[in-house]
Amino acid sequence: MPIKIPSGLPAADTLQKENIFVMTETRAQTQDMRPLQILLLNLMPKKIETETQLSRLLGNTPLQVELELIHTKTHESQNVSEDHMLAFYKTFDDVKHRNFDGLIITGAPVEQMPFEEVDYWDELCTIMEWSKTHVHSTFHICWGAQAGLYYHFGIDKQPLPEKMFGIFPHKLDHKKSILFRGFDDTFMVPHSRHTTIRREDIEAVPELKILASSEEAGVYAVATKRGKQIFITGHSEYDAMTLDSEYQRDLSQGKPIKIPVNYYPDDNPKKKPKVTWRSCANLLYSNWLNYFVYQTTPYDLTKIK
Repeated sequence: MPIKIPSGLPAADTLQKENIFVMTETRAQTQDMRPLQILLLNLMPKKIETETQLSRLLGNTPLQVELELIHTKTHESQNVSEDHMLAFYKTFDDVKHRNFDGLIITGAPVEQMPFEEVDYWDELCTIMEWSKTHVHSTFHICWGAQAGLYYHFGIDKQPLPEKMFGIFPHKLDHKKSILFRGFDDTFMVPHSRHTTIRREDIEAVPELKILASSEEAGVYAVATKRGKQIFITGHSEYDAMTLDSEYQRDLSQGKPIKIPVNYYPDDNPKKKPKVTWRSCANLLYSNWLNYFVYQTTPYDLTKIK
């Protein structure tokens, strides 16, 4: 089934070339079904890249998805044109009267700052509070996961001695979790962050359950009961060359950065990276949409609790 995205969004051309079914608004209006209403709060600086990555995963499922894009009005994006933001993005004020089947809160390159010093922190807190009554399931990514755990449960992030950077093997802590139904015993996930969440801090909160983790990268997936809130510390949505782009950027800026782990063949940056996480990424988002959104969300969105 298709994903319906705003007409003219740059992601559409990329997705169609990859044989991912993108539906036009006109065609969607003729379908006798209610598409899943998914809200994407995009906090990443490279908005178009993130839109495409997440649209690719949301569109590769048997479910019809209608994607709405929002950004924080208290922060002006420096890496995408104003025309793009005006054409495709709304603010929270534009959608706060609505209910949604799902909400995705992305990561952001502000993890080394205290949460309260982030210029849009108050606005983000408002959105996260609103999500408890207006969204059926919220999916937090990387810094978004750290922000959600801090806001909802008071769990603070902790600095790492060096950047967690590369592709790491993971295992299931909760093997019966339907979020990871169909996963192999070991699966790979990209990480790119300077901070972490301590396992013992999560285990001290009765409402939270650790679903998956890595010996090297730490806790990966955490959820509340029935998946009302899901927290993912890695970047399963990353493209093949995303870590390479980050590596080259840090090198050019003179930042201390090591070659990403398990990424380049023979640890040689001149060799094309091997993608070892794509199938797991597709399954993760498919399971979220199917089991935590589609199968349990009310047909009438005004009845979301």
